[in-house]
Parts: sequence; C-alpha cells; structure tokens
Amino acid sequence: MITPVILAGGSGTRLWPLSRELFPKQMISLVDENTMLENTILRVNGAENVSEPVVVCNEEHRFMAAEQMRRVTDGSGSIMLEPAGRNTAPAIAAAALYLLDQGRDPVLLVLPADHVISNRETFDDAVKAGENHAEEGHLITFGIVPGGPETGYGYIRKGRSVDTAMKSFEIDRFVEKPDAETAVEYVESGEYCWNSGIFMFKASLIVEQLEQHVPGIVKACRQAVRCGVADLDFFRLDMASFAASPSESIDYAVMEKTDRGIMIPFDAGWSDLGSWDALYQAGEKDQNHNVVKGDVLVSDVKNSYINGQNRLVAAVGIEDCVVVDTDDAVLVAARDKVQDVKTIVEELRKKRRREAVSHRKVYRPWGSYETIDVSDRFQVKRITVKPKAKLSLQKHYHRAEHWTVVSGTALITRNEEKILLREDQSVYIPLGDKHRMENPGTIPLELIEVQSGSYLGEDDIVRFDDVYGRHDT
Repeated sequence: MITPVILAGGSGTRLWPLSRELFPKQMISLVDENTMLENTILRVNGAENVSEPVVVCNEEHRFMAAEQMRRVTDGSGSIMLEPAGRNTAPAIAAAALYLLDQGRDPVLLVLPADHVISNRETFDDAVKAGENHAEEGHLITFGIVPGGPETGYGYIRKGRSVDTAMKSFEIDRFVEKPDAETAVEYVESGEYCWNSGIFMFKASLIVEQLEQHVPGIVKACRQAVRCGVADLDFFRLDMASFAASPSESIDYAVMEKTDRGIMIPFDAGWSDLGSWDALYQAGEKDQNHNVVKGDVLVSDVKNSYINGQNRLVAAVGIEDCVVVDTDDAVLVAARDKVQDVKTIVEELRKKRRREAVSHRKVYRPWGSYETIDVSDRFQVKRITVKPKAKLSLQKHYHRAEHWTVVSGTALITRNEEKILLREDQSVYIPLGDKHRMENPGTIPLELIEVQSGSYLGEDDIVRFDDVYGRHDT
C-alpha cells in the first residue's frame, strides 16, 4: 500500500506579493480553480493501491489545509503540524515514525504540495515503477527529463541502468543549481535530470537510513511523535522535541549518501512554480506570448506575465516583464530578475512590514477579516463568519470595538449578556469586556468592525475559550 506524504510547509517568497507568510503559494489557486495543495491531493486521491494522505504543514496554515483537504476528499487523511520549520528530512522522518507507531509500514510517496504535473498518466506509470523498486528495498527519487537548460533547479546525474523496462538508473551524483553554461552542457549530454523533490521508499527503510546517516533527526522526531497530541483534526508534534532536530533536506541527509538510491526519470509536464517566470512558462500564451490573469488590458506588450488580482491593470509597450497587482502591493520586475523577488521580502521583514506576512484579507478557521482602513487610533475591518461558526471568547486590553451587522444574524456574548443582532443593528464592546461573536444562521454573517484605542495589533487578545484550540496570541 502507498501512503502519500504531502509536504505543505514553506512560504514561497519568490511568488510575492501573491504568496505571503500566512498565505503561501501551496494554498493559492495559481493555474486553475484548485489550489496547489488541492491539486496535489487530487493527483493521488482514488488511485489504485493508494491510501489516504498525510499532509505535513506549518501550524499557522492548519485550518486552510484542513478546509482544502475537505473540499477535495471525503474528509479522510491526516494533518501533521510542524511547530517549527526543519526542512524535508525531519518532516519525512516524523511522518514515517507516525505511521510506524500505528503498526503500518507503507511505501511513502513524498510529494511537495506546490508542483504542477499536467500528464497524470505518465506520472502514475512512474509511481507504479517506483513502488516496485521501493518494495525491493530501494530509495527512489524521480528525475524530470529537462525541457531546457534551467538554472533554477538542482540536477541528478544518471548512473548505471537498473531496469530498462522501468527506465530506472542508479544515482551517480546530485549537483547544485548550475550556471547557464553548465546547464547547457548538462542538457546536451543527456545524462542529467532535474531534481523534482519527489521520493518513494518504505517507511521503515527511510527511518533506518536516517538513523544510519543523521541519527539526531530520528531521535528528535521519535520524541516529537511520542510526545505529540491529537488536536481536533490534527496531530501536533511536540514543539521542544521537533525544534531540537537538525535542519536537513532529505537529499543531503540520505539520498546523496545511500547506496540504495535509484532515479526514475519521467516527463509529465512538471514544474515547481518556484518563480513568476515559471508561472509564465506554465501559462497559456496569447498571440504575443503574454500570460494574462484577471482584469488586464494590454497594448504592444510581448512575452510578459500580467496578473490583476484587485483592479484593472493596463500595460503599454513593455516586453519580458512581470506585473502582479494585489490589494496592497504591486510587483513590477524583468522576467530574468524574478528570482530576486525574495530580496524584497527580506527587506519588508526587516522593516516589519505587514505586506511580508499577510494580505489585507486574512483567513481564520471561523471565516475571514479584511482591513478596510487603518490609522494610529482606529481600524476598520470587514468580517465574515461562516454558518454555525464562532470566534473565541476573548478580551482586549488596549482597544474597544463597535460591530454593525451588514447581512445575516449575529449572536453576541458581552460579559454575561447574550445579544441577537440582525441586519443594520450594532453593538459596542468596551475595552476590557469579555466578548464573543458567533453565527447561528445558515448563511454567512457579514459585519463591519470599527476598532479604537491606543494599540490595535492582533496580539492584543486574551482568549478564555476557543473551539479551535487556539491559545492566547
């Protein structure tokens, strides 16, 4: 039996401003109506001899991951929460140990959640070949037949042919991202594949190999699983134990050292969408080789990617450019410089700018809120609460709030009071009062919140009760 392990951590800084720390690229719809995570789940959902997936994600993204999993499955599958980012080797180790603790030893199919694979049949054939090798005691990595001399990917050099029918090879060596001249040499030689970051191996074997090469990872992850706790739909790894693990990729930790490695090349329209230029390459082009998304008008524009998320974007007389508009930021870049977008994100983080972390619209397990206006002593938000959902019982030390219902029905708790509000009705929550908002109805609750006070940060929350298991911010 194959168990998919879907790695859904990471922030995707090179796709800023669309991707943010609290809304990363794997949670976004980039190529069709589904998010990247949803498409990864659908890629393996219902396949022959494949069980429900284990999704490994950042704790901050847990409710988005759970909602997206529910949208494309019958609710089956597990979500494991990483309390800290420790790269792919600890994430895989924790998932393998978690399954072994349940008395299972499946073949793990490790899939990053942010890849595009357009040819499902070719992918399925490669997975079947990988399963055969995994059952025989091998560690499989999948190489991508290069579509050109790409400098943004690592490469794997083929070794001796292992099975001509399965087109599998021993791994000669892994190589880092090359310069342009070296990349041309790799592709022309026919001896190299791109490193996809997709793997297959038995759970017990990868733990054995990790113990051999990086025992500190297994020790920390075993303790993190043993001390972990089930929480609603999630399994929380123990924070202190997992944070003690060395941070290593599975490539460095095992695949470059093992004598059991095998590479299976395949060509299935793969891309990791690691940059805006990768999105351009994967997109549908118009007659001038432009990819346009959203409300966009162009004149004399060529070879460009233009994405209008929030308003009309008009472009005139540009070539080989990327323009991305969101509700609070606009990116303009040359297509051959988009790898450097991460330096902008680093600068935003240094300046503690919100635009590095979240959009104006922020998703919560109960719904979402969007900042409409903000100043030194007031802030206006539009809040949407899902049917039958409720916010935590909480209070604030530094701000008061005024809520006005726009549509739907709100049940408000204010200290010991219970107040039912309908459309056009409002309530005032003084500073320091315990309060809670919930939607008892069957349609979304929409309201406007006006905050006023000396400090309006999201960390001014003291929670007394929360159905989603969140602690004080």
